[in-house]
Amino acid sequence: MAIILFDDNAHQTLLPLTFTRPVADLRIGILTISQKWEKYLNLTASYHTQPWLQGKFPLKIEQENIFIFGGVCPDEYLLDAIAKLQNGEALKYADQLLAVKLNVADAADFDPKADFSSVTVLDNTPVIIRFPEDIFRKNDIELRKDYTLLTKGRTSATIDATNIIIGDDFFAEEGAIAHCSTFNTTNGPIYLAAKTEVWEGTHIRGAFAICRNSQVKMGSKIYGATTVGPYCRVGGEINNAVIWGYSSKGHEGYLGNAVLGEWCNIGADTNNSNLKNNYDGVKLWDYNTQRFRKTGLQFCGLIMADHAKCAINTMFNTGTVVGVSANVFGAGFPRNFVPDFSWGGAQGYEVYSIKKMFETAERVFARRDHRTFDEHEKHILQAVFELTEEFRRF
Repeated sequence: MAIILFDDNAHQTLLPLTFTRPVADLRIGILTISQKWEKYLNLTASYHTQPWLQGKFPLKIEQENIFIFGGVCPDEYLLDAIAKLQNGEALKYADQLLAVKLNVADAADFDPKADFSSVTVLDNTPVIIRFPEDIFRKNDIELRKDYTLLTKGRTSATIDATNIIIGDDFFAEEGAIAHCSTFNTTNGPIYLAAKTEVWEGTHIRGAFAICRNSQVKMGSKIYGATTVGPYCRVGGEINNAVIWGYSSKGHEGYLGNAVLGEWCNIGADTNNSNLKNNYDGVKLWDYNTQRFRKTGLQFCGLIMADHAKCAINTMFNTGTVVGVSANVFGAGFPRNFVPDFSWGGAQGYEVYSIKKMFETAERVFARRDHRTFDEHEKHILQAVFELTEEFRRF
């Protein structure tokens, strides 16, 4: 049996976060969506995704295949409904195809827009990720589900007695280190993965998770629902943010109602606004319509795609979208949409050449012994550079 996670049109509505990954590779809660499905089903997933991503995220078809929408997070109702599918049967919620079971011949021609003769409608509302802001907006739900999934049948390791733990929903894996910090779980669980460190004087309120090989620096203040992915270093004040991995926000400054991709770096004393002065609803740049879309949210901060960076004292306005490999610096507020591969700030932008970007990425990857800036990574970024050219007409 093969599990294949497909993008559908969510790949377009989730840009720029999905320029560099399939929809199912988004991290929400503690795990990525694909990791959730793999853990629940005890199978390795593959991807039905965009052509430029297929080298890094390949498709693997077997005699029996279940295609699952990459933007839906598993729960007991959904798992039960999928388990009941027979060959050729599809599962939908409203107009969204959630899953379909296909044999090897039909799988080769899979089209999520096709009409399936046998369709079951899910009678329970699943967690679906359609837009970038859904990631921080629904992070609390997924943090709690992932916490239950990962801690079931396990006992927390003991952390240093200099810490204060309030409440019972605290779990530390072996190798997690914390000193002289407070962990308040009365509003949500707190999960410390192996080889993580919480440095002295930190205050954390759940729901919160920190993934392997990451650190929280001294004196940090973190509010739920926040996720710090693997190989990150964070500090300052963070509220309801999801930081995917290999990224740094290591200094003072506020990050709230935000999503940071991989390989991002936030300069010291950088802040983002998450509430407009007039308390009006926040709009975010939409790549498909090429205009700003109403989110329906009053609190919405920063969306930053992979490899994006900003200099010290950067000030991001409410509802700012920063594209892949953008570099932001200089005085004043940059505009609410910073195009992919742009270099500059409030005073104007120029193109960040793909050659220079590759040179930087090679240096960044070299800092991680287990990661290589290989031809797959270069191919993806080259494709994104070409796909986003129209937005860099400065």
